[in-house]
Amino acid sequence: MKRHLAIALGLLLALGATAQKSTVTCTFDGLPAGTRLLLNEPHGGRLVPTDTLVPDAKGRVKLERYSTQPEFLVLSLDQKQPPMLHLITLPKERITLEATYMPALNHIDITSAKGSDNMDLYRRFSNLTTRSFLNQDPNRVSDSLEVLLSGTPGTLMSAFLVTFYEQYFEQYAPLYKKIRDALVGQYADNDFVRHIDSRLRSALIAGMEAPDIALPNPQGDTLRLSSLRGKVVLIDFWASWCGPCRRENPHVVRLYERFRDKGFEVFSVSLDQSHDKWVDAIAKDNLSWPYHVSDLRGWNSAAGRLYGIQSIPATVLVDREGNIVARNLRGSDLDKKLNELLAQ
Repeated sequence: MKRHLAIALGLLLALGATAQKSTVTCTFDGLPAGTRLLLNEPHGGRLVPTDTLVPDAKGRVKLERYSTQPEFLVLSLDQKQPPMLHLITLPKERITLEATYMPALNHIDITSAKGSDNMDLYRRFSNLTTRSFLNQDPNRVSDSLEVLLSGTPGTLMSAFLVTFYEQYFEQYAPLYKKIRDALVGQYADNDFVRHIDSRLRSALIAGMEAPDIALPNPQGDTLRLSSLRGKVVLIDFWASWCGPCRRENPHVVRLYERFRDKGFEVFSVSLDQSHDKWVDAIAKDNLSWPYHVSDLRGWNSAAGRLYGIQSIPATVLVDREGNIVARNLRGSDLDKKLNELLAQ
């Protein structure tokens, strides 16, 4: 028993030795006398109050934290539907904030932030939000916030603020990607970075990396989409029993003949269940490219499910770097995009 206690104590001392002190001093203007603030911390996916703070006569509160990693904290007024002040602190930071409580707007506006790039970014965000409330122009502030975050992708606060676009994820996915790419090397374990990384990995839209496909060809050999990196690739989801697919095949053949010598390839994924019908359709439709794969599971195809295929024919155009360019381009639109990509 003593040995286990000694080991536990040693671990605690080791952790304590590496933790660094950070301080946050915030002075509030406009708080009613006797106002209490709650310090909230994330636990189990929700914010939990962990302390109560009472501002001094000057409206000032001070937080002292010891940590080895960035911390996300929220200060809120102790009331129903309280306005919130979001904090990100790094070890050893000494942050000084000035804030104004705006009861008519139920909002806390940050007027000054010193000692932290994260909190200065939050100040600029706060100012944009305040102008939005006052001017009643949410579209303008949304555009301004996008510009703001595009210019600060390497600031951890960006990974939190970009989640304000969550319901418009597909529209702002390139912004998510820019922030994720700038932060994932240093903050791979941060909850916000992991969240936006997860959203991006589950999304298959323009600008995202195309997930690899590894399935057998008619001879049973495994072919990989990733082996075509360096070429412009049309992933073509089809099946022998699909009439629209078979009618579309002559156009795909013409594209292949026209562009194959310029770095273009077709990677056909069949949603067939019959090996013989699949192979027979390849021959009959003169699908002469070498990349044909299928697990013969029909709509349960692993690749089809990975790419969220709900109907066929369906295509995904991938650039030389392996990133998705567009989905379901047809006719002249596909021709134009291939000319553009292959000319680069």
